[in-house]
Amino acid sequence: MDIFLTNTRTRRKERFTPLDDRNVRMYVCGPTVYDRAHLGNARPVLVFDTLYRLLRHVYGADHVTYVRNFTDVDDKINATALQRKADGAEGTLEELVRARSDETIDWYHQDMDALGALRPDHEPRATAYIGEMIAMIADLVARGHAYAAEGHVLFSVDSFAGYGALSGRSVEDMIAGARVEVAPYKRNPMDFVLWKPSSEELPGWDSPWGRGRPGWHIECSAMAHALLGDSFDIHGGGNDLMFPHHENEVAQSCCAHPEGGFARVWMHNEMLQVEGKKMSKSLGNFFTVRDLLDQGIPGEVIRFVMLSTHYRKPMDWTAEKAREAEATLRKWRALTAGVTPGPVPESVVAALADDLNTAGALAALHRLATEGDAAGLKAGAGLMGLLEAALGAWAEVGIDLAPFAQALAAARDSAMQSKDFSEVDRLKARFLAAGLEVRMSKQGVELLPGAGFDPARLMEDAS
Repeated sequence: MDIFLTNTRTRRKERFTPLDDRNVRMYVCGPTVYDRAHLGNARPVLVFDTLYRLLRHVYGADHVTYVRNFTDVDDKINATALQRKADGAEGTLEELVRARSDETIDWYHQDMDALGALRPDHEPRATAYIGEMIAMIADLVARGHAYAAEGHVLFSVDSFAGYGALSGRSVEDMIAGARVEVAPYKRNPMDFVLWKPSSEELPGWDSPWGRGRPGWHIECSAMAHALLGDSFDIHGGGNDLMFPHHENEVAQSCCAHPEGGFARVWMHNEMLQVEGKKMSKSLGNFFTVRDLLDQGIPGEVIRFVMLSTHYRKPMDWTAEKAREAEATLRKWRALTAGVTPGPVPESVVAALADDLNTAGALAALHRLATEGDAAGLKAGAGLMGLLEAALGAWAEVGIDLAPFAQALAAARDSAMQSKDFSEVDRLKARFLAAGLEVRMSKQGVELLPGAGFDPARLMEDAS
């Protein structure tokens, strides 16, 4: 099946043709690991996890390589390590920095695993590729695309004619719209740092330009080149990274490796809102993935809500959407319990292949559920990372609902004779209050766990 993707670079939706259909390659910018991942961080994870699943489905699991990095060179990580050292923690500063990175990477894995995200094939840490970064910087200097000044090495924006093409901005617009670091050693205000000096009390590495550390942008370029080569298929991330991060990646990568084209397709997801507003600590609507999980919102529900909006549209997280997602997933899990998945329905694959239309794919799953195609529903949902056994513990009823359904059916049969429906109404109210959905038809009574189903409440009412 042909896949069509919107390419930020060309501003068009294009048929995706990999460089090598035996090795489809994708790089996605990962987190800076200084703290818990907030909800907005989860959106690109789930968007590109779904694309990864689609590519594996179409080209074969052994023919897709997915790289997502960890940025573990950062001032906030250093600040935490310095504070821990001041508080008496044992170990060198480098060891404490490593411990903090290990801690936050472990948190990240736990939280993203809870959302059903597959681990990428490679998860490089920036600190493991310092040598590759230094080599790339030295090459840029040798080619005349970078220059050393006062312990720094800066990329010369004027040396790359294509600068600004990805984000669609002129250099003048970028200067006007960006907070450009003013420094007397810059030849152009837009020149950006490839290497900067480190003080003795901060982590650093020896280089031809003195002891220092890399700039942020060179990290992804070096890791992508080391793991995916001069040219690869897809580069993804949030649209907040388009400028300056991705723009700078293009410039330095194409100048260091002019024989390649770096990423052929660029994909950017829109940002996340909460109840219609930008998520921010000042508004009190800022929370991490772990906050939601600890509140009892299942990771599968978070995943469903995230995928209900097309990746190129702003995603609005609301409590109502979470409740609706939970109710839907409970119905689907009840329908597919014990069912062996069939072939993945073409309607689901076709929606995802149309610029990763996850909302359309979920609509296809709703139709399959309405039609009672449990095998197709389970297979299609599985392609989207839903209804998988590993995510399903939250939806386990933990109680046999059959006797309750039988009691309501008996009460209805009796009421049909006596015309007194008070017992039917009482039972229905009790079941609804416990979070059950009540379906009554000529064929019988069906009870399905809905959002917020509480087995304890059902049993308390029974006593």
